Amino acid sequence: MLCCQSGSQVILSHPAFTFALLVVAFAAVRWHIRDSYKVSGFNTKHVLITGCDSGFGNLLARQLDLKGFHVIAACLTEKGAADLAAAASTRLKTLLLDVTDSASIGRAVKFVSEEVGERGLWGLVNNAGRSVPIGPTEWMQLEDFTKVLDVNLNGVIGVTLLFLPLLKKAQGRVVNVASILGRLSLTGGGYCLSKFGVEAFSDSLRKDMRPFGIKVSIIEPGFFKTAVTRLDLIEGDLRRLWTRLPQDVRDSYGPTYFDEYVKSQDFSMGILCSPDISKVTRCMEHALTAFHPRTRYAAGWDAKLFWIPLSYFPAFVSDFVINVLLPSPKGKIN
Repeated sequence: MLCCQSGSQVILSHPAFTFALLVVAFAAVRWHIRDSYKVSGFNTKHVLITGCDSGFGNLLARQLDLKGFHVIAACLTEKGAADLAAAASTRLKTLLLDVTDSASIGRAVKFVSEEVGERGLWGLVNNAGRSVPIGPTEWMQLEDFTKVLDVNLNGVIGVTLLFLPLLKKAQGRVVNVASILGRLSLTGGGYCLSKFGVEAFSDSLRKDMRPFGIKVSIIEPGFFKTAVTRLDLIEGDLRRLWTRLPQDVRDSYGPTYFDEYVKSQDFSMGILCSPDISKVTRCMEHALTAFHPRTRYAAGWDAKLFWIPLSYFPAFVSDFVINVLLPSPKGKIN
C-alpha cells in the first residue's frame, strides 16, 4: 500500500505530469476564449428557421428576434404563423412552408430571396420534424417509414439544396437538427433512420461547402418535451399500428406486450424528457452567432453524459440499456 502511495506521489510530482496538466489547462482556456468570439452585425443578418409552429423553432425565432436578427419563421399552419407573429417584433416575418412539397419550398425561396436581396441568407435552421410512426420495426409498413423520412431527411435535403445559392452569397450557416437517436437507434420506424441520415448529409455538406465559406453545424438534442415527444400522439399511433397487425403477429408478441410497451415508454419518457428546451435553442444560437461554430452540439445533460457516450460502447451494452427501457416480446411462434 505504501509502495502504491509513494509511486503515485512520484508520478504526480514528476515535471512531465505537471507540464501535461498545464498544456491541458491552457488548451481548455484557449478553446473557451475561441468559442466565445461572436460575429457582428446581427441586425443586418437574415435567418430562416423551419418548423416554427412550436417547440425549438418557435423559441429560437423569438430568441433571435430579441437579438436583432431578421428572422424568417417558416410554419406549417396559419395559426402557428399568426401566434408567432403576435409574440414577436414587426421585424420577424412568417411564411407557410411544407418541407415535403417542392412547390411550397419554391415559394419560400422566392419570398426569402426578395427579403434578403444581395446580402444573401446568413442562416438556415432545418428544424422541422416529426416522430410518428415510431415503434417496433415489424409493426411498420413502407409508407410509415416514408412519412417520417420525407419530413426529417428528404425535407432537410430539399430545403438546403434550394437555399444554397442564397447561403453562398452571405457565406452563411446551415444548422441541422439531428438527435441522439442519430447516434444510437433505440426503436424502429423512420425517426432514427432519418436522424442518422441528417448526420451523414450534414457531414458531407460541411466538407463540400467549406471552400465557399459556409459552415455547417449539427444539433444533437437528448430528450425534451416538445410535439415530437408528445405521448398522446405517439401512443395513439402505436395503437393504430398494433390493431392493424395480423392476429398471428400479435400472438407472437404475447397478449400483454402492447400495454407493457406503452407503460414502459411512459415511464422512460417521463424521467428522460426535460421541459427546458432553451438548452437546445442556446446551441442553435451559438451555431449562428459564434465566429467559430462547433461541428456538433450535444444538447441536454442526458445527451452529453449518457446517450452519446453510450453510442461508443459495444452493441451488447447499448442493447442491454434498451432492453431495460422497453419490454421484450414474450410470445413464441408455434
